[in-house]
Order: sequence, then C-alpha cells, then structure tokens
Amino acid sequence: MMTEKWSSPIEVGFGVWGYRGVTGPFDAMICLTDLWPDRRGAHFVRARSACRGAIAGRVGAEQARAEFLAAAEEVRILTH
Repeated sequence: MMTEKWSSPIEVGFGVWGYRGVTGPFDAMICLTDLWPDRRGAHFVRARSACRGAIAGRVGAEQARAEFLAAAEEVRILTH
C-alpha cells in the first residue's frame, strides 16, 4: 500500500539535495527514482522492485525496507 510506513525511518544523504528521512516504500521510490546517485547496482534494482511490490501490496513493507537499506549501503548514502 502506498501509505504503509516502516518500523523505523532510514536517514539518507544526497549531497546538495540534503538529507531525507525515508519512512516507507512510497518515499523510497521517490528517492530511487529522483535522487539516486547510481542506478546500476544490484541492490538498487532489488530495492526498486521490492518498493514497487510493497506499494502494490505484493511485498511486505519491511522486506522493501531491508532492500532499500542494502541499496543505500551499496552507494554509501546512509547517515547513521
């Protein structure tokens, strides 16, 4: 579902675009689509697919969170 939220947000930084607290699959898709620094990584592809699935109700939100977290680690944009 589009409005489903994760158990805890993921804080990511996008350089000149600043920091963003990503709270769910819909937020994540905005980041993956509009702000992502490298769209060639394997984790990016899995995160995008999982977030699309979560928005459509085919994938659990926490699975999408795990994939997004791995993608953020892959491109080193986590702020923790």
